[in-house]
Amino acid sequence: KSNFALNVASFPGNLHLVLVLRPTSFLQRTFTDIGFRFSQEDFMLKLPVVMLSSVSDLLTYIDDKQLTPELGGTLQYCHSEWIIFRNAIENFALTVKEMAQMLQSFGTELAETELPDDIPSIEEILAIRAERYHLLKNDITAVTKEGKILLTNLEVPDTEGAVSSRLECHQQISGDWQTINKLLTQVRDMETAFDGFWEKHQLKMEQYLQLWKFEQDFQQLVTEVEFLLNQQAELADVTGTIAQVKQKIKKLENLDENSQELLSKAQFVILHGHKLAANHHYALDLICQRCNELRYLSDILVNEIKAKRIQLSRTFKMHKLLQQARQCCDEGECLLANQEIDKFQSKEDAQKALQDIENFLEMALPFINYEPETLQYEFDVILSPELKVQMKTIQLKLENIRSIFENQQAGFRNLVHKHVRPIQFVVPTPENLITSRTPFFSSKQGKKTWRQNQSNLKIEVVHDCQEKRSSGQSSSLDNGNSLDVLKNHVLNELIQTERVYVRELYTVLLGYRAEMDNPEMFDLMPPLLRNKKDVLFGNMAEIYEFHNDIFLSSLENCAHAPESVGPCFLERKDDFQMYAKYCQNKPRSETIWRKYSECAFFQECQRKLKHRLRLDSYLLKPVQRITKYQLLLKELLKYSKDCEASALLKEALDAMLDLLKSVNDSMHQIAINGYIGNLNELGKMIMQGGFSVWIGHKKGATKMKDLARFKPMQRHLFLYEKAIVFCKRRVESGEGSDRYPSYSFKHCWKMDEVGFTEYVKGDNRKFEIWYGEKEEVYIVQAPNVDVKMTWLKEIRNILLKQQELLTVKKRKQQDQLTEQDKIQISLQQNDEDPCRKWLSYIDEATMSNGE
Repeated sequence: KSNFALNVASFPGNLHLVLVLRPTSFLQRTFTDIGFRFSQEDFMLKLPVVMLSSVSDLLTYIDDKQLTPELGGTLQYCHSEWIIFRNAIENFALTVKEMAQMLQSFGTELAETELPDDIPSIEEILAIRAERYHLLKNDITAVTKEGKILLTNLEVPDTEGAVSSRLECHQQISGDWQTINKLLTQVRDMETAFDGFWEKHQLKMEQYLQLWKFEQDFQQLVTEVEFLLNQQAELADVTGTIAQVKQKIKKLENLDENSQELLSKAQFVILHGHKLAANHHYALDLICQRCNELRYLSDILVNEIKAKRIQLSRTFKMHKLLQQARQCCDEGECLLANQEIDKFQSKEDAQKALQDIENFLEMALPFINYEPETLQYEFDVILSPELKVQMKTIQLKLENIRSIFENQQAGFRNLVHKHVRPIQFVVPTPENLITSRTPFFSSKQGKKTWRQNQSNLKIEVVHDCQEKRSSGQSSSLDNGNSLDVLKNHVLNELIQTERVYVRELYTVLLGYRAEMDNPEMFDLMPPLLRNKKDVLFGNMAEIYEFHNDIFLSSLENCAHAPESVGPCFLERKDDFQMYAKYCQNKPRSETIWRKYSECAFFQECQRKLKHRLRLDSYLLKPVQRITKYQLLLKELLKYSKDCEASALLKEALDAMLDLLKSVNDSMHQIAINGYIGNLNELGKMIMQGGFSVWIGHKKGATKMKDLARFKPMQRHLFLYEKAIVFCKRRVESGEGSDRYPSYSFKHCWKMDEVGFTEYVKGDNRKFEIWYGEKEEVYIVQAPNVDVKMTWLKEIRNILLKQQELLTVKKRKQQDQLTEQDKIQISLQQNDEDPCRKWLSYIDEATMSNGE
């Protein structure tokens, strides 16, 4: 009874028919019938039951091929063997499942595990992973072998005389065989997928290591190239003596030698990058960008050294010529000093003195008949104010000596013919030389350039003559190189160029703008051009009125009071904001000009004015002028000693630099397209510039699945007082498209929700900027470290100001709440518990102190 109940309970499916084989003995058969009846009642079996008297009756219901020999069938069945095979199959299935889980876990670990930031650690991790991969491969091989053994054991030997038995066995074990074969197929599929995944993983990790090594080589080379660029930049100052210029040339040659090896390394790294790109590296864009950047820096280094060599060489030649001019002065002064009375008693002596004078005048002529502007053009260099003053001083000396010699020539000629004793020449004092009325520059007639006379010029300095010159006779004209002379020279240039600027503006307004209203010129103008006057010229008339009526006269008043230049600019710095309006209109003006530049109207106006340049060159004058002021102020500041005057000059210089920055920023801001709203509501623009930007992740470390973030985005960032705006610079074609930018708006972050991280591993030019609770994180790479630090400084200042404003706001709110509490307390009933009132005041005081 209990066995029957257990079988019923544990049977895997529903029972449809019960066959009962009754024992042969009478007693056993009786007990079986009674027990079965009780079983039917106890277990409520409602099934058809057939009572069989013998084994042969069983064959009526069941095929003999499904019965074992003891039940009269032919099925070869061993229960113990079946148990063994069944356990083996179930264990094999469990092993396959565990293997699949292990492979999935290993794949997830490869994708999710954070990678370190140094190559040795990465290589160690890769070696450990490779070892684990081989162990898993061995496990897969063992599982496959186990399955094949099971499959072999389930196959029936194909021997003669056992065909019918083999078929019967095959039918019996086909289910198990198919199960194992299916599991083996799963193992093979898992192994194939795992090998494919591992191959891709290994390829990406190898490329990742290659990228790390390439980045290290790149960063090292960039550092070395920038170091050499900084070294050559220190040689930019071409002022000083000829010995100093010669020393700079020697330093430049050493720098050039050091750069050759560095350029070879850069070429090797670029070739390495090209090889990685040819092998379809996943960070193809980044590698190409690095190669282009390295090639760009290399070209800059080569061109800068080449340009510096040419500049220093030309400057050295100018110094040599200046030295020869000084020697010519010394020669002339020595010659004058040695023309004593006793030496010219005879006709021969006078003839010799006359010949010496003629030789000197011929030798000095190339140094007298030149202009600094011509010299600048010939040598293609910019003369420093010091060199200009030195040249003018030497030229003044030669002019005076030549004037004296020309006067002496007449006396010597008379002496040759009449033997008249000439008047003895006395070397003029420095005061007489300085106050001489001889002009700095002689007539251009018969002028020869230094370069034309350079090859024929040979000067031998007479050292004994120089030794005979007394200290009283030595000229002190070199004192003209003082700072005051240099400062007056720059101030003079400022005033003179201002006059030219005002005159040019007046010419343009009168000769072009006013002519657009002249009815006689209407036939020469396209109809659409007539109403474009305000766009073409912008607010040039306003600029002219300011300079002509106010600023020019103010500058002219500074001619004898250089210390008032600083206040002159500071008092009118607000007026210079009109240039921002002019510059913002400049793109529209150039569009009009490009469309109508070839029309007869402009050609006729140019012909009447006799201008060599077209109108567009004059429309650019205000932009050029506003940039010129800061250069002249820098020069004035360089030569100013007075503390108060220099402080005001420095303030004026800063004001003009701020103006230029403001104008430049406004030019970029008006080019932003796609922003919904008013950019002016974001406050003052602090900075703007281009950066390389990567999408960052909150966890920070690099993951295998995030390697695609090595591809940078090029973004132009605008930093305002209240927000930071991300834009993409648009590449446009057409004439003038590279002069004015164009930006597509991407997104905007409010500064009260912005945070930043100053340092990012791998590159000191990078910093991290994030929004909110690091919902969005960007890694930003600046062009250089200085730009990065400047941006971080401004961002930090904005955040600190916001924190201060927030603190003040909270304090005001707290004060208002405190006042309301006091009013409520004062209005309480008189019979209120005094202890409670005092406790309220104590709590209030405690809150205030805590705040």
